[in-house]
Amino acid sequence: MPLESCMILLDNSEFMRNGDYIPTRLEAQSDAANMIVNQKTQSNPESTVGVIAMSSSGPSSGAELLVSPTDDLGKILTALHGVPFCGEMGRNGKDAVDIAASVQVATLALKHRRNKNGAQRIVLFVGSPLTCAEARSFVKAGKQLKKNNVFIDVIAMGELGENEPKLKELVDAANGSSANEEGAERNCHLVTIPAGVLPSDVLITSPIFRGDAAPMGGDMGGAAAGAGGGGGDAFAEYGGVDPNMDPELAMALRVSMEEERARQERVSAAAEESNQEEKSGDDEDAAAAPSNNAESME
Repeated sequence: MPLESCMILLDNSEFMRNGDYIPTRLEAQSDAANMIVNQKTQSNPESTVGVIAMSSSGPSSGAELLVSPTDDLGKILTALHGVPFCGEMGRNGKDAVDIAASVQVATLALKHRRNKNGAQRIVLFVGSPLTCAEARSFVKAGKQLKKNNVFIDVIAMGELGENEPKLKELVDAANGSSANEEGAERNCHLVTIPAGVLPSDVLITSPIFRGDAAPMGGDMGGAAAGAGGGGGDAFAEYGGVDPNMDPELAMALRVSMEEERARQERVSAAAEESNQEEKSGDDEDAAAAPSNNAESME
């Protein structure tokens, strides 16, 4: 993969406490971001990654730069796993996260990076509803990214019906009008994560993780449809990390993924057993009803 400087924008609003992604949106987001960081730093040792939390506890409650673009994996991972919940839910008629402002902060961080070589990219996670922001603000932000030669990949987790159209406007604007031509390559992507699915399982088969350009229209549903299909990545079972380069990290990621799958299977089995017990109880009640009626008639 070519040299690249990347900023990862994390949604850490109170909406990320939601448990529709196991165990919570915030922790599922953290696992996916960790996988992306390892993939980018392993693919090119000169690539750099920075981290931004889109909600902060300060007076502005806006985006907070946690770490500037760096190749120090320790700093990056510390920033990823130390993100607290911040921001109020729908405060003062505003969204819990300001996407346009956060993207602007990320663009400035990339502009002032130490190594000016290589491509610039933003990876944006969104799990909070974007109720108040207008679509035109996303179009404006996308055009600004295009002007500054910054690519953007958007990962939507939750609130998909409300957020997806606006996020698509952002990605389409960042790709530019030429991307609308049939067969044209798109360097910016939108991937939606269905509820209950591990984001890492979806991303590992998506253009965001593979780092290739998708044909028009191929970024929205293709990744979600391919989730769990395994397939194309040689190191998928190790979380995308080459075990020959870092065997300890690869094994740790593999064990973590296996434990997560086992936990999901247990939860699914427990839910199915509960449903069967409820159904059995309803059948017994239905069978007892005729006999009770007969006794009352006697």
